[in-house]
Amino acid sequence: MKNGRKQTLRNNWLQPVLLVAAIILPIRSAIADWYEVPSGSMKPTIVEGDRIFVDKLAYDLKLPFTTVHLAHWADPARGDIVVFYAPDDGMRLVKRVIGVPGDVVELRADALYVNGAPAAYRSVMNTAATGEITAEESVGVRRHAVMFLPDVVAFRNFGPVRVPPGEYFMMGDNRDNSRDSRYFGFVPRAAIVGRASRVIVFLNPVDHYLPRRDRVLRSLDAPN
Repeated sequence: MKNGRKQTLRNNWLQPVLLVAAIILPIRSAIADWYEVPSGSMKPTIVEGDRIFVDKLAYDLKLPFTTVHLAHWADPARGDIVVFYAPDDGMRLVKRVIGVPGDVVELRADALYVNGAPAAYRSVMNTAATGEITAEESVGVRRHAVMFLPDVVAFRNFGPVRVPPGEYFMMGDNRDNSRDSRYFGFVPRAAIVGRASRVIVFLNPVDHYLPRRDRVLRSLDAPN
Protein backbone atom coordinates (compact mmCIF):
# COMPACT_ATOMS: atom_id res chain seq x y z
CA MET A 1 0.00 0.00 0.00
CA LYS A 2 2.78 2.42 0.89
CA ASN A 3 4.55 1.78 -2.41
CA GLY A 4 1.28 2.25 -4.31
CA ARG A 5 0.62 5.56 -2.50
CA LYS A 6 4.14 6.77 -3.27
CA GLN A 7 3.70 5.86 -6.94
CA THR A 8 0.39 7.74 -7.08
CA LEU A 9 1.92 10.83 -5.48
CA ARG A 10 4.87 10.65 -7.88
CA ASN A 11 2.53 10.43 -10.86
CA ASN A 12 0.36 13.28 -9.58
CA TRP A 13 3.47 15.48 -9.33
CA LEU A 14 5.16 14.31 -12.52
CA GLN A 15 2.27 14.61 -14.96
CA PRO A 16 1.75 18.40 -14.58
CA VAL A 17 5.51 18.97 -14.87
CA LEU A 18 5.69 16.95 -18.08
CA LEU A 19 2.66 18.78 -19.47
CA VAL A 20 4.23 22.18 -18.79
CA ALA A 21 7.52 21.03 -20.32
CA ALA A 22 5.69 19.71 -23.39
CA ILE A 23 4.22 23.16 -23.92
CA ILE A 24 7.09 25.46 -22.90
CA LEU A 25 10.07 23.69 -24.47
CA PRO A 26 8.73 23.64 -28.08
CA ILE A 27 7.76 27.32 -27.71
CA ARG A 28 11.28 28.22 -26.56
CA SER A 29 12.78 26.12 -29.33
CA ALA A 30 10.75 27.44 -32.28
CA ILE A 31 8.81 30.59 -31.34
CA ALA A 32 10.39 32.76 -28.65
CA ASP A 33 13.14 32.49 -26.06
CA TRP A 34 15.31 34.60 -23.81
CA TYR A 35 19.09 34.86 -23.70
CA GLU A 36 21.16 35.82 -20.68
CA VAL A 37 24.03 38.03 -21.82
CA PRO A 38 27.29 36.97 -20.11
CA SER A 39 29.74 39.52 -21.55
CA GLY A 40 30.11 43.16 -22.57
CA SER A 41 30.78 42.55 -26.26
CA MET A 42 27.57 44.41 -27.25
CA LYS A 43 28.04 47.43 -24.96
CA PRO A 44 26.66 50.04 -24.80
CA THR A 45 23.53 48.59 -26.46
CA ILE A 46 23.44 45.41 -24.34
CA VAL A 47 25.24 45.03 -21.02
CA GLU A 48 26.24 42.10 -18.83
CA GLY A 49 23.22 40.84 -16.91
CA ASP A 50 20.63 41.73 -19.56
CA ARG A 51 18.03 39.08 -20.32
CA ILE A 52 17.02 39.76 -23.90
CA PHE A 53 13.95 38.60 -25.83
CA VAL A 54 14.73 36.47 -28.90
CA ASP A 55 12.04 36.38 -31.59
CA LYS A 56 12.56 33.05 -33.33
CA LEU A 57 9.74 33.78 -35.78
CA ALA A 58 11.37 36.97 -37.05
CA TYR A 59 12.73 35.30 -40.17
CA ASP A 60 11.32 31.78 -40.42
CA LEU A 61 9.70 28.82 -38.69
CA LYS A 62 11.82 25.83 -37.74
CA LEU A 63 10.79 22.37 -36.62
CA PRO A 64 11.19 22.43 -32.79
CA PHE A 65 14.57 21.17 -31.54
CA THR A 66 16.03 21.12 -35.07
CA THR A 67 17.37 23.51 -37.73
CA VAL A 68 14.88 22.19 -40.30
CA HIS A 69 13.04 25.11 -41.94
CA LEU A 70 9.27 24.71 -42.26
CA ALA A 71 8.62 28.21 -43.61
CA HIS A 72 10.64 31.28 -44.57
CA TRP A 73 9.46 34.89 -44.87
CA ALA A 74 12.48 37.15 -44.27
CA ASP A 75 16.25 37.27 -43.89
CA PRO A 76 18.37 39.18 -41.38
CA ALA A 77 18.94 42.78 -42.43
CA ARG A 78 22.03 44.88 -41.95
CA GLY A 79 21.79 46.40 -38.47
CA ASP A 80 19.67 43.63 -36.91
CA ILE A 81 20.81 42.19 -33.58
CA VAL A 82 20.68 38.40 -33.80
CA VAL A 83 21.41 35.36 -31.69
CA PHE A 84 23.34 32.61 -33.48
CA TYR A 85 25.70 29.69 -33.02
CA ALA A 86 29.36 30.55 -33.66
CA PRO A 87 30.78 28.56 -36.60
CA ASP A 88 34.02 27.66 -34.82
CA ASP A 89 32.90 26.29 -31.46
CA GLY A 90 29.07 26.29 -31.53
CA MET A 91 28.71 28.80 -28.68
CA ARG A 92 25.50 30.81 -28.68
CA LEU A 93 26.31 34.50 -29.20
CA VAL A 94 24.50 37.79 -29.73
CA LYS A 95 25.95 40.27 -32.25
CA ARG A 96 24.88 42.80 -34.84
CA VAL A 97 24.57 42.00 -38.55
CA ILE A 98 27.12 44.22 -40.31
CA GLY A 99 27.29 42.52 -43.70
CA VAL A 100 24.59 40.61 -45.61
CA PRO A 101 25.27 38.31 -48.59
CA GLY A 102 27.12 40.21 -51.33
CA ASP A 103 28.29 43.08 -49.09
CA VAL A 104 31.93 44.12 -48.98
CA VAL A 105 32.95 44.87 -45.38
CA GLU A 106 36.08 46.71 -44.28
CA LEU A 107 37.49 48.36 -41.16
CA ARG A 108 40.00 51.19 -41.41
CA ALA A 109 41.31 52.36 -38.02
CA ASP A 110 38.04 51.22 -36.38
CA ALA A 111 35.92 53.06 -38.97
CA LEU A 112 33.44 50.82 -40.79
CA TYR A 113 33.01 50.74 -44.55
CA VAL A 114 30.24 48.78 -46.28
CA ASN A 115 30.36 48.44 -50.06
CA GLY A 116 32.96 51.20 -50.15
CA ALA A 117 30.76 53.72 -48.31
CA PRO A 118 32.02 54.95 -44.91
CA ALA A 119 29.75 54.81 -41.91
CA ALA A 120 28.86 58.13 -40.33
CA TYR A 121 29.76 58.80 -36.70
CA ARG A 122 28.33 61.46 -34.41
CA SER A 123 27.67 62.21 -30.74
CA VAL A 124 31.16 61.03 -29.89
CA MET A 125 31.82 60.92 -26.14
CA ASN A 126 35.14 60.17 -24.47
CA THR A 127 34.98 58.87 -20.88
CA ALA A 128 38.38 59.71 -19.43
CA ALA A 129 37.95 57.61 -16.27
CA THR A 130 37.53 54.34 -18.20
CA GLY A 131 39.12 55.22 -21.53
CA GLU A 132 35.89 54.32 -23.35
CA ILE A 133 34.78 56.17 -26.46
CA THR A 134 31.12 55.88 -27.43
CA ALA A 135 29.50 57.14 -30.62
CA GLU A 136 26.47 56.76 -32.82
CA GLU A 137 27.23 54.83 -36.01
CA SER A 138 25.00 54.84 -39.08
CA VAL A 139 25.18 52.88 -42.32
CA GLY A 140 22.40 54.10 -44.58
CA VAL A 141 19.25 54.70 -42.54
CA ARG A 142 20.14 52.32 -39.69
CA ARG A 143 21.92 53.82 -36.68
CA HIS A 144 23.10 52.42 -33.38
CA ALA A 145 25.53 53.06 -30.53
CA VAL A 146 29.06 51.66 -30.60
CA MET A 147 31.96 51.64 -28.16
CA PHE A 148 35.72 51.80 -28.73
CA LEU A 149 38.54 50.95 -26.31
CA PRO A 150 41.75 52.54 -27.64
CA ASP A 151 43.96 50.88 -25.01
CA VAL A 152 42.86 47.34 -25.94
CA VAL A 153 44.65 45.30 -28.61
CA ALA A 154 42.03 44.58 -31.29
CA PHE A 155 41.30 44.19 -35.02
CA ARG A 156 41.03 47.88 -35.96
CA ASN A 157 41.89 47.20 -39.58
CA PHE A 158 40.20 44.33 -41.36
CA GLY A 159 39.33 43.33 -44.90
CA PRO A 160 37.94 44.20 -47.28
CA VAL A 161 36.03 40.90 -47.45
CA ARG A 162 32.98 40.00 -49.51
CA VAL A 163 30.18 38.16 -47.68
CA PRO A 164 29.40 34.88 -49.50
CA PRO A 165 25.86 33.84 -50.49
CA GLY A 166 23.86 32.48 -47.56
CA GLU A 167 26.24 33.87 -44.94
CA TYR A 168 26.52 36.98 -42.75
CA PHE A 169 29.24 39.13 -41.19
CA MET A 170 28.66 39.82 -37.48
CA MET A 171 30.28 42.33 -35.14
CA GLY A 172 29.78 43.38 -31.54
CA ASP A 173 28.90 46.99 -30.77
CA ASN A 174 31.85 46.98 -28.35
CA ARG A 175 34.18 46.98 -31.33
CA ASP A 176 37.49 46.51 -29.52
CA ASN A 177 36.26 43.82 -27.12
CA SER A 178 34.21 41.38 -29.18
CA ARG A 179 34.86 37.91 -30.57
CA ASP A 180 32.98 38.10 -33.84
CA SER A 181 33.32 37.51 -37.60
CA ARG A 182 36.74 39.15 -37.57
CA TYR A 183 37.89 36.09 -35.59
CA PHE A 184 35.63 33.16 -36.55
CA GLY A 185 34.52 34.17 -40.05
CA PHE A 186 31.12 34.34 -41.70
CA VAL A 187 27.99 32.95 -40.05
CA PRO A 188 25.75 30.63 -42.11
CA ARG A 189 22.09 31.57 -42.36
CA ALA A 190 21.10 28.23 -40.79
CA ALA A 191 23.10 29.09 -37.62
CA ILE A 192 20.98 32.19 -36.87
CA VAL A 193 18.47 31.45 -34.10
CA GLY A 194 16.41 34.65 -34.16
CA ARG A 195 16.29 38.41 -33.76
CA ALA A 196 16.85 40.17 -30.43
CA SER A 197 14.54 43.16 -30.11
CA ARG A 198 14.49 44.27 -26.47
CA VAL A 199 15.75 43.70 -22.95
CA ILE A 200 13.27 41.79 -20.80
CA VAL A 201 14.97 42.51 -17.50
CA PHE A 202 18.42 43.40 -16.18
CA LEU A 203 19.75 41.54 -13.13
CA ASN A 204 22.90 43.20 -11.85
CA PRO A 205 25.54 40.50 -11.18
CA VAL A 206 27.59 42.86 -8.98
CA ASP A 207 24.63 43.99 -6.86
CA HIS A 208 23.03 40.74 -5.64
CA TYR A 209 21.28 40.34 -9.04
CA LEU A 210 18.86 43.15 -8.27
CA PRO A 211 16.90 44.42 -11.31
CA ARG A 212 17.36 47.86 -12.84
CA ARG A 213 14.06 49.47 -13.77
CA ASP A 214 15.59 51.67 -16.49
CA ARG A 215 16.50 48.58 -18.53
CA VAL A 216 13.24 46.63 -18.19
CA LEU A 217 11.62 46.23 -21.65
CA ARG A 218 14.24 48.53 -23.15
CA SER A 219 14.21 48.51 -26.96
CA LEU A 220 17.39 47.46 -28.77
CA ASP A 221 16.35 49.12 -32.03
CA ALA A 222 17.54 52.65 -31.26
CA PRO A 223 20.82 54.13 -29.98
CA ASN A 224 21.15 54.44 -26.19
